[in-house]
Amino acid sequence: MTQRLNYSQQSADLLKKFMDFSLALRDGAIEPRLRDLVNIRVSQLNGCAFCVDMHVKEAKIHGESELRLYHVAIWRESNLFAPKERAALAWAEVLTRLPEGGVPDETYERVRGQLSEKEISDLTFSIMAINGWNRVSIGFKAVPGSADKAFGLDKAGLN
Repeated sequence: MTQRLNYSQQSADLLKKFMDFSLALRDGAIEPRLRDLVNIRVSQLNGCAFCVDMHVKEAKIHGESELRLYHVAIWRESNLFAPKERAALAWAEVLTRLPEGGVPDETYERVRGQLSEKEISDLTFSIMAINGWNRVSIGFKAVPGSADKAFGLDKAGLN
């Protein structure tokens, strides 16, 4: 597979701003391992191979277990995720798939019961960002693993 165009060249200023936004999320209230799980799940839902590849490697670098990585796709049936993680994954799914009629109160109350308002707000911006990256990567056919060295993902040992 070959990338369709070099968006980092064509839209350098926009890419820099979006990257700055994404990097700013690292200073937010969501811890890296939870953000990794959300990034993986959203990327799975959207079918973004580049982002699934990238965020699995990041999660591995952040100390995530392989079994939990395998279970992200089946998190509802798995007993490996804490209530806070389950709430964040449910929030990520509903904001990614936006049901007709909006986000159900039950889903909001579930996340509200596990995360602070600051965490919910930061998580929502994080979900917004990964959905954006998925669309760029899918639209331009970003090649999985092609940025590993640039992002230090080769340290994950998952080549």
